[in-house]
Amino acid sequence: MLFKRRERATFGERFRVWLWPRVSWRRSATYFTKRTLRLSGTPYAIAMGCAAGAFVSFTPFLGLHFIIAIVLAWLLRGNLVAGALGTFVGNPLSFPLIWVSTYEVGEFIRQGGNTDAPALLKEASGLSFGDIVPLLEPMMIGAIPLGLIAGGIVYFLVYKAVLTYQEARRARLESRRAVGAAQ
Repeated sequence: MLFKRRERATFGERFRVWLWPRVSWRRSATYFTKRTLRLSGTPYAIAMGCAAGAFVSFTPFLGLHFIIAIVLAWLLRGNLVAGALGTFVGNPLSFPLIWVSTYEVGEFIRQGGNTDAPALLKEASGLSFGDIVPLLEPMMIGAIPLGLIAGGIVYFLVYKAVLTYQEARRARLESRRAVGAAQ
């Protein structure tokens, strides 16, 4: 095999690369940006898919983000691959911030203030699953407004970027066609 490793990476090494990319975060971000821009579809579909993925990243359903994002992107007539790529808004570095903020906003909506998320999260580290389930309700409530805000921002940024990229690509192809026809 041409690009296969001689020795298979261990689970620990794969996990480390998943948490911290081997080359850099910038290279990983560039890869996802180019992958998103090069998707086939209308700017609306690609942007809506990414926005659906960003929205789903704020929900506390960690193992289901891809599935929910793809279903939501399909319902909103967005690009399904873009929906999966949009879930990368939620990553190991952003999840703690997302969880605390969704809990705080959810408690604020439910009770009108008086939240103490940092103390509660310290106590939650030793709780069983049955004790953590009550934390999910405020997180689900808080995920809606924060996810809508994040989805709106992602939609606007991705729509403009895809529109610009596709117009530039179309112009490049037309100029190549014109040069080829002139010869």
